[in-house]
Amino acid sequence: MIRIGMAAMLVVLTTTGCASTNPPVADTSDLEALYWERQEAAIQSYTPADVSFMTGMIAHHAQALVMSRMAPERSASGQVKTLAARIINAQNDEIATMQRWLRDRGQPVPEIHIDGNHLMVHGAGDHSMSMPGMLSKEQIDDLAASSGNEFDRLFLTYMIQHHEGATTMVKELFGTDGAGQDEASFRLASDINVDQITEIARMKRMLESLTSSTQGR
Repeated sequence: MIRIGMAAMLVVLTTTGCASTNPPVADTSDLEALYWERQEAAIQSYTPADVSFMTGMIAHHAQALVMSRMAPERSASGQVKTLAARIINAQNDEIATMQRWLRDRGQPVPEIHIDGNHLMVHGAGDHSMSMPGMLSKEQIDDLAASSGNEFDRLFLTYMIQHHEGATTMVKELFGTDGAGQDEASFRLASDINVDQITEIARMKRMLESLTSSTQGR
């Protein structure tokens, strides 16, 4: 009887050992469903202030493109041309990101059309010219009529104004209850704020240098 009991125990141990070395394959369908539920919840965690920020900033960035595209044609300095090209690349990318953010959430997506110095923003509602820092038509016309050092001076002066307006928009977003909690909007607004502040400091140094060289003549 003892030998039979031992044999039975060995069978149990052998079976258990086999099971431990060959664990069953886990069903991941529940985890995948949970992941996509969370992704959908994240997309829906936005406020009207987030939508307003994205919509307005698209139009705001678009005016910076109008300004920056003037640089190569108006005898701007190499430094200003480089800055303008950087602004074009960065803000084109951010416009595409903001348009995608709105589209993913079923919101109206502004479309921008630039014809020379004329900017048209379709679908931005009342945002087209009402944001902080936006240049007036007279300022755009003054910039377009300038060249050389005068263009550089006006470009830097007006772009500082424009960038400071963008940082104000970010502050207004984060100062609104419940806004900026969406991960994508928080990251984008934070990146815009840091980039604009950095460029403001750079442009102020460039403007000081330009003013000093002009006065020294």
